[in-house]
Amino acid sequence: MKKIPVLTLAIIFTLASFAQEKPEAATEKNVLKINTLALLAGTGSVFYERQLTDNLSAELGIGFLSYKISDSKFSGLIVTPEFRLYPRKDAIDGFYLSPYLRYQNYNLSFENSKGTLSAFGGGVAFGRQWIGNSGFTMDLFFGGHYSSTNLKITSGTDTFDSDPFKGFKTRMGFAIGFAF
Repeated sequence: MKKIPVLTLAIIFTLASFAQEKPEAATEKNVLKINTLALLAGTGSVFYERQLTDNLSAELGIGFLSYKISDSKFSGLIVTPEFRLYPRKDAIDGFYLSPYLRYQNYNLSFENSKGTLSAFGGGVAFGRQWIGNSGFTMDLFFGGHYSSTNLKITSGTDTFDSDPFKGFKTRMGFAIGFAF
């Protein structure tokens, strides 16, 4: 039997949801969730979203990653604050457009060289969030942002490449969690 990827299923659910009328507005005001796609990439990513008005919410995402490849070590923190505009006035449950900022701060080491890299940027994402009757939440999103970087060598020689962190980057995820 052929397996269907999680992202494909999420896209199918997203398209199907636009054809359905929502019975009533969500009574929950908060959502706590984990980005499952980030876990596949080795990043722990948690989001907290709070409804502000009928069509606006604020979300804060915190991520941590740690990689080790041969003699290279890479670890750090990602902070992503964003506002989500829900055009159908169903904040935290529906289709949304989301401008966001992203700050990344990493410690780097390779052989005898050490350094820090920080990146700052902003972008826009769009997505669809579902809240079930039990409060179980699914959030599928996609977007892009532009970042600039600052690389600082603290010891050794400059052997680090900051190109993977600067310029235009895509952002996508499939988060699951609970609304309360």
